[in-house]
Amino acid sequence: MAVATVPVNTVCACPLRSPRNSTKFVSQFLTKCSSFKLGFESLQLRTTLPARKLVVRAARTESKGVSLGFRAPNFEIPEPLTGKVWKLEDFESHPALLVMFICNHCPFVKHLKKGIVKLANFYMKKGLAVVAISSNSVATHPQDGPQFMAEEAKLFKYPFPYLYDESQDVARDFGAICTPEFFLFKKDGRRPFELVYHGQFDDSRPSNNVSVSGRDLSLAIDCVLSGQPVPSIQKPSVGCSIKWHPERKL
Repeated sequence: MAVATVPVNTVCACPLRSPRNSTKFVSQFLTKCSSFKLGFESLQLRTTLPARKLVVRAARTESKGVSLGFRAPNFEIPEPLTGKVWKLEDFESHPALLVMFICNHCPFVKHLKKGIVKLANFYMKKGLAVVAISSNSVATHPQDGPQFMAEEAKLFKYPFPYLYDESQDVARDFGAICTPEFFLFKKDGRRPFELVYHGQFDDSRPSNNVSVSGRDLSLAIDCVLSGQPVPSIQKPSVGCSIKWHPERKL
């Protein structure tokens, strides 16, 4: 750090000298100024750089394009952790189903991961069925492949199956475009699962200093499980775009 010292109210009354005596003049000037004891403290000018804040930056994509009342499409995809193949009909006995499109690498998913596990643990005890699906291409994002999905599920103790949509057909059938993206379906008797909520987890985002609460999604689940209508005004989920196979773009 550079420090410049500037004496305050310092006056050196030194007699003028001709140019030919300049060397002697400078010497006398410095000697006289250094001998003064004025009792004033020096003013120090310091140059500092402002502290920098770490900001997480990622391409943002909003969920959209799926109408409430949409019927849950059938699927049949594997769970890398156990090898079991899951189908939509495996959840038919539950009054509500939460389908989440997530992945391993996305900072938006990482930000909510512990909150998602906490919410799932709480509501699964109340009868909610929960399933997570990763549809990202391993050609572009190998860290989202099945082996790493199994490790992720084990590490975070996912209470729900974490399924691998290798063909990406399930994501297309649901109309999913980002991670995380939440689809909450309700079931009345023998009728098919119908979409009642397609919105955000809560207002928290990476680096926006809003704590993770799951408020928006929790409110919707509470409504469904208590037989109350879910508010139709819903904020879209925000996250990373699903990483489509290079030869198959939306």
